[in-house]
Amino acid sequence: MTGGPNAPDRPDISVLERLSDVPARQWDRCAGPDNPFVCHDFLSSLEDAGCVSDATGWSARHIVIKAPDGTLAAAAPLYLKSHSKGEYVFDWGWAEAFERAGGRYYPKLVSAVPFTPVSGPRLLVRADQTAPQRQIIKQHLVNAMAGAAQQAGLSSLHANFIPAADVPVFQQARYLMRVGLQYHWPNRDYENYDDFLGQLTSRKRKALKKERRTATDNGRITIKRLRGDAILPGHWDALYAFYHDTSTRKWGQAYLNREFFQLLGERMSERVLLVMAWRDDSLIAGALNLIGSDALYGRYWGCLEEVRHLHFEVCYHQAIEAAIELGLARVEAGAQGEHKIARGYLPVLTHSAHFIPDPDFRSAVAQFLDHERRAVNHERTGLQRESPYRQTPPPR
Repeated sequence: MTGGPNAPDRPDISVLERLSDVPARQWDRCAGPDNPFVCHDFLSSLEDAGCVSDATGWSARHIVIKAPDGTLAAAAPLYLKSHSKGEYVFDWGWAEAFERAGGRYYPKLVSAVPFTPVSGPRLLVRADQTAPQRQIIKQHLVNAMAGAAQQAGLSSLHANFIPAADVPVFQQARYLMRVGLQYHWPNRDYENYDDFLGQLTSRKRKALKKERRTATDNGRITIKRLRGDAILPGHWDALYAFYHDTSTRKWGQAYLNREFFQLLGERMSERVLLVMAWRDDSLIAGALNLIGSDALYGRYWGCLEEVRHLHFEVCYHQAIEAAIELGLARVEAGAQGEHKIARGYLPVLTHSAHFIPDPDFRSAVAQFLDHERRAVNHERTGLQRESPYRQTPPPR
């Protein structure tokens, strides 16, 4: 690593098993302000609430690089995993094949935001570095992660939902690249929701208007968007109940506990947007969103009363309205869901990087990824033809 007081020639690299061991301000100087999921408050809330721990199979092994003055120059959120749950980049088949061949797939290392299928930086570098220095430091981080996997004799290391701009950094370190699909809503500087509707075909526009009326039971259900001090403990209680009900029915377990939601409210309420639905005086549904510098990120949803189209209203239409009001460039509505296309969300590629030391296993995975990449691109092309827009917005 070369140049400058914050870029030592011999990087001081170490591993932290608790995010609380690094000052929040120093971590956030590396994470930057754009993506709320990599900030100290969010990641430490997961650890402090016990959602991320040895007991849950997410053991923190964060890679950090210190500057000569002892402050943090760079970091990478990293976890030792004893399973593949809560990642959303699915490698169950890889694990089965490796173990069938006599290997031990778990534990493995994962650089990700736990339980969060949101693309964002995994190589966190202070912004006061020059562009060339940042690239060198990032290379140190990816090499340190790969080295940790090799030294521990692990099967693999996975960096999930990385930014497209960091793909070359991982490729240079011989990581295998994987693509996936998500559905994002692009804001073309709309003034309001009706302005957005005006860009859709007539048939789709009428369908969404009708859908929104149905979702509110023709005005019998009230929907509000809440931020900051407007979010009260009762709202968090209700949201957790919604989330827990949906998670246990859909996945068989809830990854997050009530304490996590409490910490999120205490530490990040201004970056939280709750969309809550009432029938009379009773909360019946809600969704949690986090606000970034240029995107609204939809995360958890749940309901206690089944109402036709209410899910689409609370999670998608309200998110679009909020993004327009906040001047955000896009809405990222989480993993999966071709039904999002009809609501204006378009298919975009996501990226992950995988370091596999064993040459035979690496070769087999590389062949699989070649086939998968072609299939994903073919699927995306087909899905783009289903766009509801009169003229499809260009991808961001």
